[in-house]
Amino acid sequence: MRAWAVVRPGPADTGPLELIEREAPDPGPRQVRVEVSVCGVCRTDLHLAEGDLDPRRPGVVPGHEVVGRVDRVGPGCELLAEGDRIGIPWLAHTCGACRFCLGGRENLCVGPRFTGWDVDGGYAEFAVVDERYAYALPEGLGDVEAAPLLCAGIIGYRALRRADLPPGGVLGIYGFGGSAHLTAQVALAEGARVHVMTRSAEARRLALDLGAASAQGADDPPPEPLDAAILFAPVGVLVPPALEALDRGGTLAVAGIHLSDIPVLDYQRHLFQERTLRSVTANTRADGVAFLALAAAIGIRVSAVPYRFEDADRALVDLAHDRVDGAAVLVVGGGATR
Repeated sequence: MRAWAVVRPGPADTGPLELIEREAPDPGPRQVRVEVSVCGVCRTDLHLAEGDLDPRRPGVVPGHEVVGRVDRVGPGCELLAEGDRIGIPWLAHTCGACRFCLGGRENLCVGPRFTGWDVDGGYAEFAVVDERYAYALPEGLGDVEAAPLLCAGIIGYRALRRADLPPGGVLGIYGFGGSAHLTAQVALAEGARVHVMTRSAEARRLALDLGAASAQGADDPPPEPLDAAILFAPVGVLVPPALEALDRGGTLAVAGIHLSDIPVLDYQRHLFQERTLRSVTANTRADGVAFLALAAAIGIRVSAVPYRFEDADRALVDLAHDRVDGAAVLVVGGGATR
């Protein structure tokens, strides 16, 4: 099979991915093999390719927003069958025995594995997944539109919950790419008023088209105090203005797996009056199930930009330079649907 591997981590412009040939994987116990139709291009893939995240093993295949059909079933499978259309997400395995797993917080598992980081992902013609960590996909969404839901959507959903937005509250969103444009729709559907701060003029137009109350520059103050905010841009210098924009008791959730350095905070300006700064770490499987059901119920609109499988390296470059309006998606198989 053909696959893209991270061979020499470095800036996206230097070509850290290499198109290779390798044997298609065989599914092990409780695993299924998926013939990949499409795979979303996530900013985490960019962090891995550029070396912000150290590869867990050499030559790993990135990609963790994978849509395809089961073409082979391993021994002991009980949940999936050949022909099932499924999604492969970021969370690939948890230990099931640590206090976090036993307490319903498997996103904090002490021995997790992640798709496209610890195990090969979907920048390939075939991928394997433990059937217990795969998702059934909502009907009515084509493959290209479904892919970004599997990480961008799920992580954004968890970030929204971590931000503790009160019913009918005011939400600020910093950065407006693949994850943020999905999260904004969930917040709007739940009755929030949303203000978007982003440097991209195209993203500001998309935000307003989706129903945001306002859209301005990345570090501009929103037009009213925020009850909650989510930082999607991996830019630490945006933390102080986001905290300063919060009303008393507000929470800022940082959604990314990587963030550049945060400047020194002023306690009185940024944290006093019970403002809270929180990180977001992966997600639980329950988060994924809840989000996918909600996405189907509200008829979520996915802004997706398809790329040919052969252009995976170009997709990463475009993502690195903020040239993607929404979510980039690699079209791997010829039967991909929109």
